[in-house]
Amino acid sequence: MDIKLQQLKHFSLVAEQRGFRAAASKANRSQAALSTSVKELERILGQTLFDAGHKAKLTPFGEFCLPKINDFLARYDDLNSDLRSAAAGQLGQVRIASVPSVAAKLIPGILAHYTESHPTVEVALIDDNAAGVEARLLAGDVDLALGNCLHIQDERIEFTLLMTDPLGVVCLKDHPLATLNTPIDWQALQPYPFVKNGTCSLLEATPANILAANALYSVENITSLFSVLELGVGITTLPKLAFPENAEHLCWLPLSSPYVERQIGIFRLRDRYISPQAYDFFELCISSLSTTTPSPSNL
Repeated sequence: MDIKLQQLKHFSLVAEQRGFRAAASKANRSQAALSTSVKELERILGQTLFDAGHKAKLTPFGEFCLPKINDFLARYDDLNSDLRSAAAGQLGQVRIASVPSVAAKLIPGILAHYTESHPTVEVALIDDNAAGVEARLLAGDVDLALGNCLHIQDERIEFTLLMTDPLGVVCLKDHPLATLNTPIDWQALQPYPFVKNGTCSLLEATPANILAANALYSVENITSLFSVLELGVGITTLPKLAFPENAEHLCWLPLSSPYVERQIGIFRLRDRYISPQAYDFFELCISSLSTTTPSPSNL
């Protein structure tokens, strides 16, 4: 017969209160009920726990059992508390993958609000390019992903649009393109060396894809990309959100033709359960960022 949790609690309480009467009063149970519970525990164990001549005194076997049972009960209480807190979204971990521009500019504000209501939840944020973010989600490495979903029609993915992010040209502030007073057409970029980057995939379905296809330079890391551009090696295209706020030597110019924008959203797997704390983060992103459009004032 298996040992019951209540039997262990009754034994510990009797030992703590140094008697069945005091223990029964604290447990709001009859003295006979506690005695029966402890005797059943002794029968299962095959040893007595209390001295027959002094029911409040532990036998050597009882002395051996008490600290182990108390340790188990403490762990049980901790587990009970943790599971209930996790179910209420107050404990656990939320794992998020995000493209760098969203991770740097949008998520910090979300985290500030989230930590106010979930101070004990651990948040793991991983930044990666769009393909890496999507791959991490599909592999089950993260609960949520933020960025531009490359396979938005994939039936495994539930994508919620938060904002649109227009594509523009990045060049030095004293570059000839920066002096143009007319909207920039992609053909105006052809005379200049072009630096391909990960977001140039947005050009693939447009005539401007020839810029990336013929590029002599390709830089994936965003920090390295800005360093190259600041040296005047070439120009590139970037979504507005990816352009740094503190760029001293570079400027972002809207690309009018073709007009291209990426869809920034939060996505998760349709058939995968996410924890209450992850769902709270999901909902907070939607309420905070939905219908947001990048503007010069916040970029």
